[in-house]
Amino acid sequence: MTIEAVLQRLVLSSPDPARLADFYERAFDYRVSKADGDHRCQGSERSLWIRPGPANQLIESHFALADAAAVERYASGLAARGVAIERRAGAVWAVQDLEGRKICFAACAALEEDPHARAAAAPPARLQHYAVRTPAPGALVEFYTERLGFTCSDLVHDEAGELTAAFLRTDAEHHALAIFRAPERRFDHFSCETPSWIGLRDWADFLAQRAVRLAWGIGRHGPGNDTFFMVLDPDGNLAEISAELEICPDTRPVGRWQHAMETLNQWGVAIMRS
Repeated sequence: MTIEAVLQRLVLSSPDPARLADFYERAFDYRVSKADGDHRCQGSERSLWIRPGPANQLIESHFALADAAAVERYASGLAARGVAIERRAGAVWAVQDLEGRKICFAACAALEEDPHARAAAAPPARLQHYAVRTPAPGALVEFYTERLGFTCSDLVHDEAGELTAAFLRTDAEHHALAIFRAPERRFDHFSCETPSWIGLRDWADFLAQRAVRLAWGIGRHGPGNDTFFMVLDPDGNLAEISAELEICPDTRPVGRWQHAMETLNQWGVAIMRS
């Protein structure tokens, strides 16, 4: 059984939040506001806040559970497993992973929308997953699965048997978090899921109209079996649009993959983090 949580918001740091927010406003049709020092980028079913700080770092990820009672049950389970938890304003709980990122859990609520904002021009896409890079993927996978209760969908190993990537889910969708082995600890990408393959095409056209080039793809991932493309933002983070991600039953066994380009992109070249 999964913890039945859905990713709702990411908070990234940037040495130039205004520049990064301007990019996402233009490329991904976010509406940008400023509050408490953050540039808050809001779209339909997607939320990205940008805070002053070093580039390529994830400060927080926010997950939603069904209701306040589900949040309290989950928090009780964390406490029983000895996880240090912090209660924030309202029914919001936060924990910290082994590398300092905060993971927040709250009851499901609609994302804030500006009632005076322009009608969305972009095709639909909802925030669905994110990924990080780390020199120690095994320890991070153990933390998220054994301590936080995430479920492992797929693992990737190199020829020496060393773990190079892991894909962890929090509900039926194949992954809410991907972890890649790399020389440095940093943010890798976030992904917004479109309703269909046609939506992927429409997003590529939308970005082309705004002179935003694709950095990777269109392709098909092995783990997750989704079609995708990615673009680079001004800080060097990857932003992904994907479609038709695998839906996993509770009985699905953990998949095993080889560390190869064909695993990350069955249609061609891949970005190899290690």
